[in-house]
Amino acid sequence: MRNNGAAPGAGRIAVQLAIFDFPMLVAGFRAIIDAESDMEVTGTPGTIDAIADSLARTPADVVIAECQPLSAPGSSTFEAIEKVRAAAPAARIIALECRSGSGSEQFSMALKAGADGFLTREAEPSDLVSALRSVSRGQTYVSPSIVTKMVNTYVLRSPDSPAEDVYGSLSEREKEVLLLAAVGHTNREIAKVFHLSEQTVHNYRANIMEKLGFHDRTELLKFAIRRGIISIADL
Repeated sequence: MRNNGAAPGAGRIAVQLAIFDFPMLVAGFRAIIDAESDMEVTGTPGTIDAIADSLARTPADVVIAECQPLSAPGSSTFEAIEKVRAAAPAARIIALECRSGSGSEQFSMALKAGADGFLTREAEPSDLVSALRSVSRGQTYVSPSIVTKMVNTYVLRSPDSPAEDVYGSLSEREKEVLLLAAVGHTNREIAKVFHLSEQTVHNYRANIMEKLGFHDRTELLKFAIRRGIISIADL
């Protein structure tokens, strides 16, 4: 393991871990990250209030921030993400699913709060490494499992839909693309999530629109809400 008291290595992705109350999780993340030749952990603020000081002492390329819901009822943002964004506007942020609540809902809210990526607590070490490299290149990263989980949840939510429901004619991939497209993700962002070309995503969207008989995203969004694929809280 490197000496993290030293200045970040040239060309390495400097990572800070804003993860609280779970020393073993921090240790695990540090071991995974420091084992890679192109990245290193440069700070581990132990509390939300310590984030600004930690980033001031050692600038970071990427911060992994544990989602901490604000106490205000109905809040749709996360305090740790806001603290990072205020202290280091140029840093990229990966949100880590918090201990309670729906991962699908947290994913949507975390992106709105300013996160550049989202990792579930079931993420594998390879997912963590991929996420860090992706966001450091300016890309958006979402654990593929979160998209699958969202789709499965929404499909199971309405098992009594009539057989002729046109939604049932969509392939599983088309349903996944529909979900992200409906909440405003671009073809480029969706392509990065699924590791597809932008043209392939364009073709999926075109097929979806043709099957559903829609012409723009507004119609797609209204359908997704009416069909129960997303809720107003996701917007």
